[in-house]
Amino acid sequence: MTESAPNREPALKAPPIALLLALSMPALFFFQERLPDMGLSLALYPRRVAEGDWSGLATSMFLHGDWTHAIMNAVGALAFATPVARMLRGTAGAGMFLLFYMACGILSAVGYVLMHPQGFDPVVGASGAVFGLIGASTRIVGPGFVLPLLDRRVLTMSAMWMGLNLVVGLVGLSASGMGARIAWEAHAAGFLVGVLGAGLLGRLFPPRIARIAPGTEPGEGSP
Repeated sequence: MTESAPNREPALKAPPIALLLALSMPALFFFQERLPDMGLSLALYPRRVAEGDWSGLATSMFLHGDWTHAIMNAVGALAFATPVARMLRGTAGAGMFLLFYMACGILSAVGYVLMHPQGFDPVVGASGAVFGLIGASTRIVGPGFVLPLLDRRVLTMSAMWMGLNLVVGLVGLSASGMGARIAWEAHAAGFLVGVLGAGLLGRLFPPRIARIAPGTEPGEGSP
């Protein structure tokens, strides 16, 4: 009679797509440092967007100010991409995850441009997209259950995140250490896209086990 090997927890619990996203940030910055202009030609310039050049809305999220900036966003991405990626299962889920991440990043840049349509200063960083993941994670509980948008826990956590974002933005603490201001407006826009978009993701990828999400009442669902 043989004794079966015990089930072992995986050494790394993050889904592969979340890990790849996090690793891509310092990897891309490694190549960014070797560009003639440090990639600033690909940054977001609000004035250019107003004049019809929309390319920076997408490309700016792949750039960072320095290694600290890139690593901080990578850590945030790994932490908050994990619950979103776990809910979006399979190959289709990985594709949806990437589309959702890109949408959060682009729309966060749009939000910044709307606040500063005549801005000349370059804006870089994946923070807006990461805040989209934070927003979505605020509503995800358990194995992929999405809390209602007006759930007390969602409202409380959203208020806390936006309060922290506003304080840090107004104080002017910079993740890059280059004296650049934090684009808190992009963070807020990304968070809003994420917290609203989580409801759609929950409908497209419902939990495999049909039961009531923890802490919700029968009949409640994600808007």
